[in-house]
Amino acid sequence: MSETPQVTSALASSLDTTTVGGGADAVSPPAAVAGRPPRARASRRERLEITLLSGPAIVVFVAFVILPVIAAFYYGFYRWKGYGPPSDFIGLHNYRVILTDPEFHRAVLHNVEIAGLSLLIQGPLAILLALLLNREMRGRSIIRVLVFVPWVVSEVIAGTGLSLMLPVNGAINALLTNLHVFGHVEVQWLGPHLGLWTLMAILTWKYLGFAVILLMAGLQNIPEELYEAASIDGASYWQMQRNITLPLLGPTIRIWAFLSIIGALQLFDLPWIVWGEFNLDRDGVSTMATYMAHYGPRTGLYGYGNAVAVVLFVISLIVALLYQRFVLRRDISGSVTDGGRR
Repeated sequence: MSETPQVTSALASSLDTTTVGGGADAVSPPAAVAGRPPRARASRRERLEITLLSGPAIVVFVAFVILPVIAAFYYGFYRWKGYGPPSDFIGLHNYRVILTDPEFHRAVLHNVEIAGLSLLIQGPLAILLALLLNREMRGRSIIRVLVFVPWVVSEVIAGTGLSLMLPVNGAINALLTNLHVFGHVEVQWLGPHLGLWTLMAILTWKYLGFAVILLMAGLQNIPEELYEAASIDGASYWQMQRNITLPLLGPTIRIWAFLSIIGALQLFDLPWIVWGEFNLDRDGVSTMATYMAHYGPRTGLYGYGNAVAVVLFVISLIVALLYQRFVLRRDISGSVTDGGRR
């Protein structure tokens, strides 16, 4: 009972500090609410920073990706020879021709085969080489350089050299003949029976180093304590690789697979240089990009070539979105899509 006056006094004091003139409508706002909310100011500052940092990239992306795609859509509706403004509007005729052309179907099939074989061949080889080069061994630096050098060699230089070495009368058959093991060798490495496998060998030689470097970077992020604990528990080397390395290397493998698939869909330079423009479809190594170049600027059908570019862009975009939706989503969730809500 003795505390009642104190409580009454405190309540009165509180009312005195929160009311002006009496009544609920006259309650003064807190100092923090009276001004601009701190969170709002922080959000505005963050948005400004994001705009300043991403602005140049967005401008470049719009200028060199979005606008050319829109222009390709526009020119794809015309029968256009590449000079003067397009005037012969033909609607969806170019797209109907593309989607019903058996040669384009074969090019799409070749792209799919190249993408699948790249994953099946380069993936396991890259993982084994990365595991090997991640261990302490003599000559490791030299092997790393030898594996990585083909990736930095220009496609034009590599393709020109291979186009001179792989024909029937080229250096490869001459070398095999001089070994006197197989007799006189006249293998058609670029022919329709071996063309796709020769292309896969070239692509594996050219891009395996990039996959190895990428996977070795992923191996550096795996804590060594996990291997030490597994070793104490009696796990063998391959058990540790299967139960520790591969699961923790999964995000890196999925990123590499995405880059490999997109690269396979856009493959152009090496088949074009090694096989030549007019042998690609016959030897089973044509791609959507070589089809676009052959029937676009090379034949003067710029409107048709733009329509092929649009189809190639749409196919690549669908593959990229599906891959991100079903494969990469768990890797990037919380880092990009959810911002800082982790």
